[in-house]
Amino acid sequence: MNRKIKLLALALAGLLVIVGFIRLQPKNDFPANKPGKVIDFVIADGELGSSIASKLEKGGVIKSAAKFVEEFTSDPKAQGISAGSHSIQLHIPTKFAIAQLLDPKRLNNLLIVKEGSTFSDVLTQLRGNDHISKNNSGYATVKSIFPRSTKSLEGSLFPAHYSFEPDTSVTGALETMINKAKSEVSRIGLAAGYDMYKPYEVLTIASMVQIEGDSKDFSKVARVIYNRLKIGMALQLNSTVQYAANLRGKITLSTKATKINSPYNTYIHVGLPPTPISNPSLDAIVASLKPASGDWLYFITVAPGDTRFTKNFTEFSNWNTEFNKNVAAGKFK
Repeated sequence: MNRKIKLLALALAGLLVIVGFIRLQPKNDFPANKPGKVIDFVIADGELGSSIASKLEKGGVIKSAAKFVEEFTSDPKAQGISAGSHSIQLHIPTKFAIAQLLDPKRLNNLLIVKEGSTFSDVLTQLRGNDHISKNNSGYATVKSIFPRSTKSLEGSLFPAHYSFEPDTSVTGALETMINKAKSEVSRIGLAAGYDMYKPYEVLTIASMVQIEGDSKDFSKVARVIYNRLKIGMALQLNSTVQYAANLRGKITLSTKATKINSPYNTYIHVGLPPTPISNPSLDAIVASLKPASGDWLYFITVAPGDTRFTKNFTEFSNWNTEFNKNVAAGKFK
């Protein structure tokens, strides 16, 4: 083969590579190797995927809104995209856009409502967040997830990551959390309640389950609570006294504390406390809707990761002695 033929063959091969590369590039997506500058992209509370897609396309983040809707619909994780202000790059593939919108590190002024947190915890966070208005800090008009059952917002703030636009009112922020809670609990059937217990009562039970047990034991803890309620036995849960006396996080509870005069003291008052005592996770709520089968009346975490259940008080007392020894030995530190 002479030199001219070789050069022509190489040129044709190069052309085929270029054509092939062009054909591999989706017409409705930006390439992965040429991202643009970072911008702030705001997603409103309750905004639909189609609306997000349209704004992303108009803002130059993605090339095609239709492509985003397609990816958003097929990716279960995409449903976890939070409302708020996100830092995102321009001119990126749709998959990159979804990944960046799901990245909590890209949420501006991130506020995390933790599982087991209280209304007071969340309010403190809101008042310390730079995007929350300092001139509009009231929340008297905010209604709980079950307004017919209570005016208290305890238990109504869904544990999740949040980010708010600058100058968001406390009312607006709380309503975002409550709307999120309404949406999430509707998916798991909380509105139907459990057995003879109304939705708000199940939420209250879930708030105690959240504090009292590890997630692997939630359904068993829920069963103990239902078993005690069924026979009219006082719940005698440390978590409710800790909530009333602001002793959360304490491993042990003094005899004096169990006598505190409060409607939340389940050592002296039979039945449920008047409101939830925390913002429970979906896992805790599901466990309270679907408690494990068992005749247990007692449970105790003898050591970290070792929670035991029994219907026998003598056995429980022996475990309690073991628990006290483990506390003294520093196993709970």
